[in-house]
Amino acid sequence: MERTRGIAEAMSAVRRGELIVLPTDTVYGVGADAFTPPAVTALLEAKGRGREMPPPVLVGSVRAAAALVEDLGIYGQDLIDEFWPGALTLVCRANPSLVWDLGETKGTVAIRMPMHELAVELLKETGPLAVSSANLSGQPAARNAGEAEKMLGDKVSVYLDGGVSGHADPSTIVDLTGSVPRLLRAGAIPEDKIRSVVGVLLTDEDEPAEAPSEPETPKPSLTKDEPPKASDAPAEPAEKPSLIKPPQDD
Repeated sequence: MERTRGIAEAMSAVRRGELIVLPTDTVYGVGADAFTPPAVTALLEAKGRGREMPPPVLVGSVRAAAALVEDLGIYGQDLIDEFWPGALTLVCRANPSLVWDLGETKGTVAIRMPMHELAVELLKETGPLAVSSANLSGQPAARNAGEAEKMLGDKVSVYLDGGVSGHADPSTIVDLTGSVPRLLRAGAIPEDKIRSVVGVLLTDEDEPAEAPSEPETPKPSLTKDEPPKASDAPAEPAEKPSLIKPPQDD
C-alpha cells in the first residue's frame, strides 16, 4: 500500500511540474517531466547546474525510447537488446518533432531504461522523465533517499525510498550520433562488453591528431645573416571543440 501511495504521489508531483527523487539501479536521481521546460529548469537550478549540462532522459520501455530519437544508428538496437534495462546510456539524435527543452543538447538526447522495478513502474505511468543524479553539482551522488534529502531538501516534492541504490558506478555512456560508436564515459558496463557488441568503439585515445600545417618556405633575406622573424614561424593549430558533452549523471 505504501509503495502504491508513493508512486501515486510522485505521479501527481510530476504532473504539477514539481521535482521528485527516485531510486535507480545506479544511484538515486532527481527527476522532472521531460516535456515541461520550467520543471527541467527547476531540476538544473536545484542541483546548481546550467543549461550547458542537460540531463539524460529515463524511460520505462524501449518503445518510449524509440519515440524520442530520430535514429538509433546501426548498433543502437543491438546495444538495447544486450544491455537494457540496465546501466547503459545511449546518446542519439533527438526526434526533431518533439516539443521540449532539456538545455543545450545540440539536437541530441541521452536515453536509458533502468533495471529497477520501482523506477520502471513509475516511468510507465509518468512517461519519460529528465533525471539527473540526486546531489548538488560537484558532490557525490546520493545512494539512498536520506542522502538526497540532505542535499536537495524542500526543492523536491516527493522522495521515493527504495533502499540503497544498486551500485555506486554511474551508467556507461555511448554516443551513437556518428558513423562509429564512441565511448563518452566509462561506467558500470565495462568497455570490453560494449566492444563485444559493436566491434569498433572509439575513445578519447582514438582522437586523430591534427596534421601540422606545412611551414611556409622562408623568403630569402635581403640582409646578410639576418635572423628569421618570429612571425615567420608556423602558428600552433587551434584545438577543435568537442561537439557533445557527456551527461554527468545516472
